[in-house]
Amino acid sequence: MIYDKLENLKLYIDNIPKDAFDFIKAISSDLSCGRYNISYNIYANVEIYNTKNISDAQFESHEKYIDIQILLNGVEDIFYAYKSDLTVNVPYNSEKDITFYKENVLPFSKVTLDGTNFVMLYPHEAHAPQVCAGEIPDLVKKVVVKIKI
Repeated sequence: MIYDKLENLKLYIDNIPKDAFDFIKAISSDLSCGRYNISYNIYANVEIYNTKNISDAQFESHEKYIDIQILLNGVEDIFYAYKSDLTVNVPYNSEKDITFYKENVLPFSKVTLDGTNFVMLYPHEAHAPQVCAGEIPDLVKKVVVKIKI
């Protein structure tokens, strides 16, 4: 996992394909919701949603894609763990490229996205995104760049 400020994105140019890097550098809060095909193996989804209570959080992982997650508006927590430390709840769905896990997200570690930073999650890392960062759910707008490995 890479977690850092957006202003440091250039430090990871060797980890991020140029097409994805250029897309991320050009995004702004007025980007419309939907799917953006960036290149043959890279796309981005932009969505708006309300963050969920921690009790509703669920770990997931992906086999085919690396996620780069960036908030355009709002604040959310993302919990993370090595998927090897978790128990599969819903087996891998190859069409949706997702596995879900049984464990509660507490006491695992978390990062907070707030529009100034990003998180890059690899296939060996499970994550529970869209979690309320405080007591009250927040309306957020998020970009998730998906890089096929």
